[in-house]
This record gives sequence, C-alpha cells and structure tokens, in this order.
Amino acid sequence: MWKLLPLSLLQCVLLSAGQVLLKFALMKMPPFGWNREFWLSLPCNWQFAACGLCYGAASLLWMYILKRFPFSMAYPMISLSYVIAMFSAILFFHETVPAHRWIGCALIVCGCMLIVK
Repeated sequence: MWKLLPLSLLQCVLLSAGQVLLKFALMKMPPFGWNREFWLSLPCNWQFAACGLCYGAASLLWMYILKRFPFSMAYPMISLSYVIAMFSAILFFHETVPAHRWIGCALIVCGCMLIVK
C-alpha cells in the first residue's frame, strides 16, 4: 500500500496549491460580498482560474485514488494537506507557526505513516 503515499502527497499538494492561489486571488479582489463588483472581478483574476485548475486536477486524482485503494486508507491521507498548507503559510504568507502546531503536524505525519504501513 506504499503506492498510496506518493499519490496522496500529489493530491494534497494540488489541494494546498489551490488554497494558496485562492488566498492570493482574494487578496487582489474587492472585499467578499454578494454584490456585482465582487463577482465580476472573479473572471479577471488568473489566480482564481489557476485555483480552479488545481482543484479540478486534485479531484481527478482523488477519483483515481478512491477507485484503487480502500476508503479507510485513502481518506485519512487527505490530512497531509494540512501539513503542506502550514509550510505554504510560512513560505508564501510569512506566517509564524507556534510549536504546538508543529507537534500537531508531526502527529498527522505519524498517523499517515501508520495508515499506509
């Protein structure tokens, strides 16, 4: 079942990349609201379009993973996206991460290693 790990990592990278791109897109747009200005700004934002492509690719890969692996193994592996997202927050948004979050991420990685074992 070690074949699940690289596929899950790729799927989580795509999910996290989509979230990062969505954050960048929202930073360039007017404040969120149910108004015309906000919704008309979406098609003009390349980060928003790229976000959708990442989500689409992640969804296709997820369908492949679900078809080939037991659900009880596949679904918990999505939690690796939390770890990747935390590194993305540091790299792209210059956030600081306290020690207790690092411990949480280490526990997620350990849990995923137990699942694929």
